[in-house]
Amino acid sequence: MKLNAFLFSAAAILAGPGTLQPVAAQGADTSGASGPADSVASNEKAGAPLYRVVDGDRVDADTLKGWKTWRAVACDRCHGPNQKGLVGPSLVASLKVLTKDDFRKTVMEGRIEKGMPNFNGMPMVTENIDRLYAYLKGRSDGVIKAGKLMAIE
Repeated sequence: MKLNAFLFSAAAILAGPGTLQPVAAQGADTSGASGPADSVASNEKAGAPLYRVVDGDRVDADTLKGWKTWRAVACDRCHGPNQKGLVGPSLVASLKVLTKDDFRKTVMEGRIEKGMPNFNGMPMVTENIDRLYAYLKGRSDGVIKAGKLMAIE
């Protein structure tokens, strides 16, 4: 079985839903594709992949670490198990407009007046902030399914 690979430009990703313009990755087989089985989103800097997803629930090692950070820190208590919000806002919606720098600032400094704690002193978060962003961005982009994730093998 051949997997289809697509790259999404950071500008298209940040533009929001319905605006993603897939560009076939070098060497990717796009024949007969009805949708990407293997998706890669480009990092806005340096062109490095932000995340890689196969079949919605298998992700690259870094994105998997982001998901594990999400679970370990129990972000779901406020943002919901599917990142669609509870007492905290929906991150699926927020990551459509929030820049990576704004995300980093919010997580590290918190928004105490809104109930968002500061995670700057938590090594698991500080060491995995980019991985956490990649996981949540993949959820927001609609290519990472809610629920348990596994590593791409």
